[in-house]
Amino acid sequence: MLMRHVHPKLQFTYTMPYGAILHENGVQFVVYSRSAEAMRLLLYDAVEDREPIEIIDFERATDRWGDIWSIFVPGLSAGQLYHFQADGPFDPANGHRFNGRARLIDPYAKALAGNFQESTDGVIRPPKCVVVDDYFDWEGDRHLRRPISETIIYETHVKGFTKDPSSQCKNPGTYAGIIEKIPYLKSLGVTAVELMPIHEFPIGGIYGQKLERENYWGYDSMAFFSPHRGYASSNEPGSQVNEFKQMVKALHEAGMEVILDVVFNHTAEGNEMGPTLSFKGLENKTYYMLANGGTHYMNYSGCGNTVNGNHPVVREMIFHCLRHWVHNYHIDGFRFDLASILSRDRNGNLVPNPPLVEAISEDPLLADTKIIAEAWDAAGAYQVGSFGDLRWAEWNGRYRDDVRRFWRGDRGLLGAFVTRLAGSSDLYEHSGRTPHCSINFITSHDGFTMSDMVSYRDKHNDANGEGNRDGDNNNYADNYGVEGPTTRPEIENLRQRQIKNFLATLLMSQGVPMMVMGDECRRTQKGNNNAYCQDNNISWFDWSKVNQNKDLLRFTQGLIKFRRVQPTIRRESFLTGKAPEGALPDVSWYSALGTAVDWHGEDNTLICLLKAEDLVEKHPEARDVLILINATSEPREFILPPVAKGTKWRLFIDTAAATPYDIYPDFDGPPPPRSRRLTLSYRSTCVFVAEDPPRLV
Repeated sequence: MLMRHVHPKLQFTYTMPYGAILHENGVQFVVYSRSAEAMRLLLYDAVEDREPIEIIDFERATDRWGDIWSIFVPGLSAGQLYHFQADGPFDPANGHRFNGRARLIDPYAKALAGNFQESTDGVIRPPKCVVVDDYFDWEGDRHLRRPISETIIYETHVKGFTKDPSSQCKNPGTYAGIIEKIPYLKSLGVTAVELMPIHEFPIGGIYGQKLERENYWGYDSMAFFSPHRGYASSNEPGSQVNEFKQMVKALHEAGMEVILDVVFNHTAEGNEMGPTLSFKGLENKTYYMLANGGTHYMNYSGCGNTVNGNHPVVREMIFHCLRHWVHNYHIDGFRFDLASILSRDRNGNLVPNPPLVEAISEDPLLADTKIIAEAWDAAGAYQVGSFGDLRWAEWNGRYRDDVRRFWRGDRGLLGAFVTRLAGSSDLYEHSGRTPHCSINFITSHDGFTMSDMVSYRDKHNDANGEGNRDGDNNNYADNYGVEGPTTRPEIENLRQRQIKNFLATLLMSQGVPMMVMGDECRRTQKGNNNAYCQDNNISWFDWSKVNQNKDLLRFTQGLIKFRRVQPTIRRESFLTGKAPEGALPDVSWYSALGTAVDWHGEDNTLICLLKAEDLVEKHPEARDVLILINATSEPREFILPPVAKGTKWRLFIDTAAATPYDIYPDFDGPPPPRSRRLTLSYRSTCVFVAEDPPRLV
């Protein structure tokens, strides 16, 4: 019999056909350019070198294969620093922008080192590319493969999560800092961290100058295959590679997946007025969507240029990139920024079944990953409910807006609110998709924090230096009487209650919840709803808030714990409202008086009964759930419907109650009154959970 033997160092890595390819006796450098007339490799000894120590010409006759330039340099090893340089036509009318003096970042560079260097000769000196050895001792680590229906996402920023001195981290603002805060994330109960962009983006200005407002969010990619050097604790070239892998491995050990926010819609090179850093100087009209014959850049991203994602060469690059992160970094999923751009052809037209979108969902090497679309772009495309196929989930912007408006007190939204609570079947069911295609969120990095959403009616973005013109004006927010911080207890109590209502709604809704770092402890951005350039305490997580708002943290932890153990609120198929013979429907809706709902009325009250009879055979932990909602500004009497009479109920949450009576994490709260009548305070939610599993019919 053959014995199966796994070598202790054996691992699956994805080898790229382009970039700096490490061999036993040297390094092979491979780069695509169809129109270049000459190609050079620039080698450096040290990060601070302003000029290359050696320049090696590619020989056109021997080093070019089709449109691929390839050269092997013996004696080089991991850690070598380099740039490319290409000669060719500068002919914008035909889409060419070659610059023979430009030092070019390898599109397939696996790491960058240093920052832009000061320039007095007009030559941009960008960070240097680093030759990287992909090997890492994963010690058996694999993708966690948690079903997306069981996922709870925590959107966070690597630097902002621990940079504030209050984090008390040894390595604040780094990948290592994330590792230090894993116990906190684990105590919160989330199952996945979604990291804002960690692809390389500029630090400082392109001529080495310090900018008044640094890029904080990172939506300005210049090297898609490279983890951001600014989040490493070491300055050693390439150190970010191992540090990032250590972070992923540690999060996996703690049971948490890692999702990357990826930006394949634009780059840091900007429009025709922007710098030549990489793609422009290698094959501009391949990598970008161009207009006016090539002199201008189409701008569906709102950032100056648009990546030509459905060009075969660019599509290939994106595939190699995704596979690189999945198999060389063990990444569990991706959130595609402004993903509707991926649905545009080379002329910018939205097309059905776009090749790139379809191929991502079908790629066998990405089969274990979660793929999430921000299903809109900056040019008016809005594809929420219609992006991609069954594999694609979407940030549900409709959920965000309807839930915000309902709890703010807007009239006529009961039906829309119920649809969002039930998983947004109006958006997804018609195409055969499931509730977990809806990534439910009320806040994200882009907009108010949850605390600011109940503290400010208007945005306050003056610190961004754009005269408060930037950022969304439609926040569906309220301040409840005072703009910003207040010492008035009645307003503060209402704000706290509203945050609990939002969190309860989010974590009790069918679909997949996503929350933003710090919403569990009232992180504030002081009313700034577009903090893209605020690399300071406006954006950073203030860890003193954890203790100041420990009651809200406890409430959030209890909700997350409940969601993780309760399949009734995270079904894998849509609720039907239909009753099998001899049983109650999987969901029933009632008015506050326990009677039929007036869906056309303006009364923002509701009773929802979720039954678990069809779940309990497979999930013995499943329980019936009774949700009571009063989104009005007055106390209201509720009468539990007759169908709830035979069940032993226990109070789980009451958002109007003071801690510790606002949540019973062990599901041991008091029963409802025997009269089945109870008064809900204004703007509050009560949830009861059945003490026993339902009886099978």
